[in-house]
Amino acid sequence: MTEEAGFEDARFEDGAEQALRLRAETAEDLAVISALLQDAVGQTSEIAWQPRRRRFTLLLNRFRWEDAPAAARQGRPFERTRALLTIDDAFAARASGVDPKDRDLVLSLLAIEFDAGEDGAGLVRLLLAGDGEIALDVECLEVALTDVTQPYVAPSGKVPGHPA
Repeated sequence: MTEEAGFEDARFEDGAEQALRLRAETAEDLAVISALLQDAVGQTSEIAWQPRRRRFTLLLNRFRWEDAPAAARQGRPFERTRALLTIDDAFAARASGVDPKDRDLVLSLLAIEFDAGEDGAGLVRLLLAGDGEIALDVECLEVALTDVTQPYVAPSGKVPGHPA
């Protein structure tokens, strides 16, 4: 390690994986979050809709797609992590094919889409397996994804798949 003029060389350990903390303010940004959340699962009991704060949150068990190729190559188990999806500046929320009163209902997220309207407003759509959908009218696109736990071994031990 070199310590000239108060600088240290980078160490290998400094490059260790960190928890994801991503924001989406454009449809292109949202596509990245959508890809990382594909096949994430959660329950209706882990949804919070706060109309006064104009915030929708959903706690999910996210498959770590970004780690799957390395896990397969190294022959180690695939991983999931708990992640919080936050959608701000939402002024209306509705669900189709989802009973919010069924607190044990398991939701499987397939994708997140943004249908742009005028002046940055639009509709954020959470597309769920089984033709379910949660739709949020937003003043602007402001979505965040934050991993909130350490990765853990995926209970199924498999990469999620979709039959043709």
